[in-house]
Amino acid sequence: MKKKWLWVIGLAALVIPIVALSGCFAGVPGPGGIGLAPLSSLQVDLGQQEGIWVSGEGKVTAVPDLAIVVLGIEAQAATVAEAQTLASEAMNRVMAALEDNGVAEKDIQTQYFNIYQRTQWDEIMGEEVVIGYQVSNMVTAKIRDIDNAGLIIDAVVTAGGDLTRINSINFSIDDPSVYLDEMREEAMADAKDRAEQLAELAGVTLGKPIYISESSYLPFPEYPRVYYEAGMAPAPAAPPPISPGEMEITLNVQIAYAILD
Repeated sequence: MKKKWLWVIGLAALVIPIVALSGCFAGVPGPGGIGLAPLSSLQVDLGQQEGIWVSGEGKVTAVPDLAIVVLGIEAQAATVAEAQTLASEAMNRVMAALEDNGVAEKDIQTQYFNIYQRTQWDEIMGEEVVIGYQVSNMVTAKIRDIDNAGLIIDAVVTAGGDLTRINSINFSIDDPSVYLDEMREEAMADAKDRAEQLAELAGVTLGKPIYISESSYLPFPEYPRVYYEAGMAPAPAAPPPISPGEMEITLNVQIAYAILD
């Protein structure tokens, strides 16, 4: 009778964490495995239903040391060649401004390049007619000197003029792995506390872990898009204030403990 009762406890303990964790986000386990992907279920042997299954969480709050800016050029002209020339010349100035202000070439990566045909409806002809072409060239720039991020953005806007586009600014931590040890200790202790409480409530003795899984999550908060283009108010004379604030890194562990009696 006792053995059958323990079997039911183990089954309930298995089902509850799986349901609770089905909406979580997880990265690739291991050092530096920070990422973001849906965790649909625990990767475990479902034939092993005995034990106490728990999750634990460790978190740290850190100041971002990396600003990731999506910026570039958007030019319009009557022909593709004219639009491309305008975009290329402006983009060369933007790239020079980034590098002159300390952004390394390896930290600048093309996000997308697009040539778009612009049309409008002609009431007289009763059809769409081509009115020009638009060339967009956007890059992702990693600014490691956050204190000067506002000055760098201002230099880009000045270099690109009315053709400048700044699509978004995100903040991140360049090497989150330095926080992993601290978060692991906290998450493991949290999981053990939960397991010990469950064992005490169930009147059983907690054994050693028989399964351990780790996942980590580093958020990337996105800020509203900002555009500088012809016809809008001119870019501000003073550099825009850039405040990275703080961000929270979370690490989760899932552990199955054996039941000794």
